[in-house]
Amino acid sequence: MPKADQSGLAPVNDIQLYYAIFNKNGKDPVLLLHGGLSSSDIWGFEVPKLLKTHCVIIVDSRGHGRSTMSDQPMSYSLMSADILGLMDFLHLKTASIVGWSDGGIIGLDLAIHHPDRIYKLFTFGANYDTTGYKPVPSDTSTATLFRSRVAANYRRLSPTPDSLVKLKKALGSLYSREPMFTAAELKTIKAPTVIAYGAYEQFITPEHFKALAALIPNARLVMLPNVSHAGPLQDPDRFHEAVVSLLNAQK
Repeated sequence: MPKADQSGLAPVNDIQLYYAIFNKNGKDPVLLLHGGLSSSDIWGFEVPKLLKTHCVIIVDSRGHGRSTMSDQPMSYSLMSADILGLMDFLHLKTASIVGWSDGGIIGLDLAIHHPDRIYKLFTFGANYDTTGYKPVPSDTSTATLFRSRVAANYRRLSPTPDSLVKLKKALGSLYSREPMFTAAELKTIKAPTVIAYGAYEQFITPEHFKALAALIPNARLVMLPNVSHAGPLQDPDRFHEAVVSLLNAQK
């Protein structure tokens, strides 16, 4: 990760939310939102590419990375409220969202409920309700490798390094009941949107991504070949091309 122009902990809702800003005076701010059990460090490939043209802001979701966690039940609306609180803290009226997995779901929530704050939306590997999950992942090798790194990274970054079990329990409860966006809600999204997924996505069906893109007005569906749910790490160049094709297009 390059050196940030600014970083710190924002007092948001009932937690301290970690953020870092790159190319602070760049155009069109973009928030990069990571997935579950990860941290903003996972954007190490994308930040150096994107900061050449945009102001880039990375965030550790509540309970992840360097951010703290409260006893409130985890929900996507709560995590969306955290992002809004950070935007207010940083005096950002609007921003584009690039969200991976949980980060993409947070982006959908924001685009539905706070359309005036979201300029453009790019999601990768994000479902809109629980019916999108595959009964059994077709390939868990990448997930196994990811999980093997979770504990070490959590202990290295977290202000409460012994709370990983608590986070996993909170996320398990979340995933059993959310997201649950309705077709009517998704049809209200006004931000230019790309719904992206990997050809070898192991957790969510391709039909689900197609249905999601069809529900959002004028959304574009992008399939990245030769990658799975970890597409931004497996093919960062092609992922970046897909991101900037949205961000740099005329609205």
